[in-house]
Amino acid sequence: MIEHDTIELLRECDAGIQMGISAIDEVKDHAQSADFAAMLDDYQREYALLQNEIQGILHSYRDEGKDPSPLAQGMAWLKTNFMMAVKETDEEIASLLTDGCDMGIKSLNKYLNDYAAADERAKDLTRRLIELQNRQLKELAKYL
Repeated sequence: MIEHDTIELLRECDAGIQMGISAIDEVKDHAQSADFAAMLDDYQREYALLQNEIQGILHSYRDEGKDPSPLAQGMAWLKTNFMMAVKETDEEIASLLTDGCDMGIKSLNKYLNDYAAADERAKDLTRRLIELQNRQLKELAKYL
């Protein structure tokens, strides 16, 4: 049970990080402020570092991780591109990313409960990802 929950929890974190990195990729070229663009780059790097840790553990279990749901990816892409076509501002980008962080935090907390038997390493990485998204929310608020 511990191994199953550990793998599943890490797979969900992996998929969520991929969504976060992809979301930043979609919007960062539209950033107007150099400070905002730099912040987005910093968060993208932090997500990538966590993803490397997660994937390292998954590989030790001989698991390749999990891609985000194609439906979720498609919906996010549509929303982002529609909103960027309508209003290409740092405020709009911050709003889109805030929505993504909120969904990520909610989902990750749910997965912590669903996979309660996961090992402490997996739970710690999940909590670190939640903390990263909470920190990102606070910084994004400056641009709303």
